[in-house]
Amino acid sequence: EAYKQYADGATMKEILKYLNEHNIKNAYGHEISYNNVQSLLKNRKYIGEYRFRDTVTPNGIPAIVPEELFERVQEKIEKNRRAPARHKAEDDYLLTTKLFCGYCGAYLCSESETSRTNVVHHYYKCVTAKRKRGNCHLKPIKKFLLENAVIDSTMDMLQDEKVIETIIATVMDMQDRENVDLPLYEKQLRETQTGLDNLLYAIQQGMLTPSTKQRLLELEAAKEELEVKIANEKLTKPRVPEEYVRTWLLRFRELDVSRA
Repeated sequence: EAYKQYADGATMKEILKYLNEHNIKNAYGHEISYNNVQSLLKNRKYIGEYRFRDTVTPNGIPAIVPEELFERVQEKIEKNRRAPARHKAEDDYLLTTKLFCGYCGAYLCSESETSRTNVVHHYYKCVTAKRKRGNCHLKPIKKFLLENAVIDSTMDMLQDEKVIETIIATVMDMQDRENVDLPLYEKQLRETQTGLDNLLYAIQQGMLTPSTKQRLLELEAAKEELEVKIANEKLTKPRVPEEYVRTWLLRFRELDVSRA
């Protein structure tokens, strides 16, 4: 998918965002970095080429990227390397990988043309039409018209309090789903605290035995360990408070996008 997107006009930054949004990790289980994307798009193992020291074996491992697609990507990487200004122009396409054709369902990629007067015109174009592999009826859409329409529509939606509340609820839910350890530790802490409370009540009623004392020490140690785990989780994966999200959205909808 990364190879297809880059060949069709997506930038490495956009591919990086796409991979991270889909929770795809690198070989070490960490979040994909920009350097990972660069290496991925140049890795000849994907076309079945196996290298051991100075020995290269074509078809030595299963290929997962067609060689024709791989070569197109290498040509595009080299072209962008030699034309940094054009690469920057590609980065300015706000909606690449986020738009899909209403006719055929393919996504829209960035496209630019230079007129006879050397004026560069920017468009979004359906990849099916671009590849000429189907009978898609969608004509290229001017970049500024489409992006402005999306921005205006977004700002209009944010005027609705129900939309604001829906976004906030979604953000909070996503945070809960992304951090699966914290809710588990908090649940275990509540259960441990309940056990401690019950045990202390029993001791107050005169039920102090060597086994209850040992159990008390175990629960106190478990509570301390869980509190440390929870603190570490909150430090490494801080949770954005609901009121912070609401304040940010309310400020955002007051922006004058015509000056942005």
